[in-house]
Amino acid sequence: MFKADLRAIRFTLYEHLKVQQLFELDAFSHLAREECDAVIDQCVRFAAEVTGPLSAPGDRAGCRVEDGRVVTPPGFREAWRTLFELGFLSFTMPVKAGGFGGPRAIGVVLSELQSGANTAFNMYPGLTHGAADLLEAFGSPRDHERFLAPMLEGRFAGTMCLTEPHAGSDVGATRTRARHLEGDVYAITGTKCFISSGDHDLTENIVHLVLARIDGAPPGTKGLSLFIVPKVWVEEGGALGGANDVATASIEHKLGIRASATATLTFGDDGRCRGILVGGRPHEGMRQMFRMMNGARIAVGVQGIAVASTAYLNALAYARERLQGSSVRHFKDPNAPRVPIIEHADVRRMLLEMKAKVEGMRTLAVKLALHADLAAALAATDEGRAAYHEGQVDLLTPVVKAYCADQAFRVAELAIQTYGGAGYVEDHPVEQYLRDAKIFSIYEGTNHIQALDLVSRKLSSRGGENLTAFLTEIGEFVARHGARPGLAAEIGALGAAAAALQRASGALLEFFTSGRLDQVTLVATPFLEIMAEVTIAHLLLDAALVAEARRVEAEGDHHQEDADFYRGKVMAAKFYVNFVLPGVHAKLAAIVGGDRSALDIPDAGFSTAR
Repeated sequence: MFKADLRAIRFTLYEHLKVQQLFELDAFSHLAREECDAVIDQCVRFAAEVTGPLSAPGDRAGCRVEDGRVVTPPGFREAWRTLFELGFLSFTMPVKAGGFGGPRAIGVVLSELQSGANTAFNMYPGLTHGAADLLEAFGSPRDHERFLAPMLEGRFAGTMCLTEPHAGSDVGATRTRARHLEGDVYAITGTKCFISSGDHDLTENIVHLVLARIDGAPPGTKGLSLFIVPKVWVEEGGALGGANDVATASIEHKLGIRASATATLTFGDDGRCRGILVGGRPHEGMRQMFRMMNGARIAVGVQGIAVASTAYLNALAYARERLQGSSVRHFKDPNAPRVPIIEHADVRRMLLEMKAKVEGMRTLAVKLALHADLAAALAATDEGRAAYHEGQVDLLTPVVKAYCADQAFRVAELAIQTYGGAGYVEDHPVEQYLRDAKIFSIYEGTNHIQALDLVSRKLSSRGGENLTAFLTEIGEFVARHGARPGLAAEIGALGAAAAALQRASGALLEFFTSGRLDQVTLVATPFLEIMAEVTIAHLLLDAALVAEARRVEAEGDHHQEDADFYRGKVMAAKFYVNFVLPGVHAKLAAIVGGDRSALDIPDAGFSTAR
């Protein structure tokens, strides 16, 4: 059952991160908080009343192939039409492209609400938004007219087609071919697998963005180009032509997100598949696709936050109602009344861990989106500040994707544990949340790929300025608030953890310079975890300072419910710092210790079993 905490969401947006600052900039001056709040409220109603009730039935029904086309679960087509009538997909698209021109910081919340209600359904518009954003950025005016406008209207859907059966994550091994026909049109042949939303019955057409190698192009990723390959050909004037020789070979039978069709697609089996070179620019496929890939990585992180949030809130509601056992204060009294399990200490520990992680991850995603908004808004007037914000987006993107993906599964597992045996059965929603969440750490680049991206590219980007700025912000925070009553110990612990992060980055540099690249790859994931936990701790403590000031005001005005809300923010920060953040130092010890046992063990040393 979908649940959302709008009070917590609005605190993050407006009280903590002050997203309303965007409305003072020219890029967003056509908007105000009231309009954004109205869109959020409308999105909550859509999620709760339309897609939320379809989640469990859709999971049980799944998708199926009939006469060569995928059929989605009952209710999905109607939900799709309602989604586009409400205009949520166009919210962050530029006004000149037919969008609303809204901030990504608000768009993150809209995405969280929709994914939390029905992760599988939201895959279809999510991929469409990513494809539309790519075409808006790199497509020609003719591409916009033929494909972008129908996508924003909901007539066409979109996908990204990278993975091939033999290659997996090794995109450079792509075998899909493109042979020039005329102008920007090429004949496409090949097979792509694990294509999310690869086929369905929600729209009259599906626009596949396909990476392929033009005949004669060099090997590896540098030789790849990107093509618009519609399922149904689209004529110059926008009219639909005939089928474009794109076939669904199969769909996957999966652990989770079963109502999202993950397809294997074949292109040109009959020699009649045509694709249009994006923007008419050959050999720029990876540069173009990285826009969609980076957007998708952030979107996956938001999916993780969404599932974690509703799993936590469902577990919380259950813990408040479920009576079991007596209070530990009366454990010797056989006649003591049963109490709600939220009164048991270990349940409270699990609930506070879930709360801290959910709210910390949400703050991280909104802050990243706010950096992106400020980078775009300041690009024309303050190049230095814009570069800083863009650098923070680059640095934090792999962290958002990997940490939020991993923790979504952990939070869902804690939610099941809170329910006990009731959480293991389909009577309650948390078992589906766990299954749905597992894919997040795998697709859009496995989390180890995110860690490699962080340590091999993002740390050294702009000569290391992005990481320096990141650490400087935390250092200034610790110096400014280190003596704050009630939180001084936790802020000091943040400073020690940030120093550990800096030491870990120094160890990575030593491994690089000494040629021990296998050691870098071995510790990339724990390094990302260190950076994520330092980031979350900083954001939670920053939020706690805001909340503590508001708590004092609320108690002075005798608003106890508000005071309790703000106290909960402070407690979440303290818990995270004291229960989660100490793991940073254990991971640092493993990194700097240089252990090579995982590298040196012989293959047969794992097991002699075959």
